[in-house]
Amino acid sequence: MQIVHTIPELREALAPYKRPAFVPTMGNLHDGHIALVKQAKPLGDVSVSSIFVNRLQFAPHEDFDSYPRTLDADAERLEAAGCNVLFAPLEKHLYPEPQTYKVHPATDLSDILEGHFRPGFFIGVSTVVLKLFSCVFAGMPTGVAAFGKKDYQQVMVVRRMVQQFALPIEILAGETQRAEDGLALSSRNGYLSAAERAEAVELSKAIRALGEAARASDTPDLPALEAQAMQALARRGWKPDYLTVRRRADLLAPQGPLAGEPLVVLGAAKLGSTRLIDNLEI
Repeated sequence: MQIVHTIPELREALAPYKRPAFVPTMGNLHDGHIALVKQAKPLGDVSVSSIFVNRLQFAPHEDFDSYPRTLDADAERLEAAGCNVLFAPLEKHLYPEPQTYKVHPATDLSDILEGHFRPGFFIGVSTVVLKLFSCVFAGMPTGVAAFGKKDYQQVMVVRRMVQQFALPIEILAGETQRAEDGLALSSRNGYLSAAERAEAVELSKAIRALGEAARASDTPDLPALEAQAMQALARRGWKPDYLTVRRRADLLAPQGPLAGEPLVVLGAAKLGSTRLIDNLEI
């Protein structure tokens, strides 16, 4: 595996190829990232990953400075998974000057759920993803980029961006990888204490229970069910931001009977100082 740190080095490494299979990450890799690399690799002629902790998507009070940087261990895992090129730029390489041009996704999708509780988050995500796409896919006739479904709303934001900018990139959504007890794998799980780790699976259980309650009737009282789910989680010591049932098509609240409507249950809650997210398609 070749490791490059600058955009010219990356483009030189990719010059012989025509269809990169790209997995952008912030590092501190887990099995979910590796599954994406393995899933995307056969769809391209070169496997590319990036590791970059993107300041633009962190609010001032969030964990940018403390976010784990584990480049050496990550590189070993990527090489073992068959990655051919790792792009690991320094901030000065990807943002050589202040990034004053930014991508502002449509507010109907980006200002709800995660965007409501993390204002500006999807501006930062969209901007860095578009910039990484321009680094990896410049001059390429086509390509594929893989993202995990755990970040459900993020996948939708990126898909819409690719569609609206007519980028020749296929977006692959990989299924959420879970621990044996059902906890969605996340780089932030490493922040949890032993007791918090044992409790953390309750978020996925609450999401599953809410989904089952929503499916129990064709016309459920979703606001009441969602409020009950949040109260139950709060009684366990969590600080929930949302537990909600939404339409997969646009993440808006479903209207009318639910029969035949593709839905997704999404949740975000803080356990101690660690904020976790998860979802379940129903």
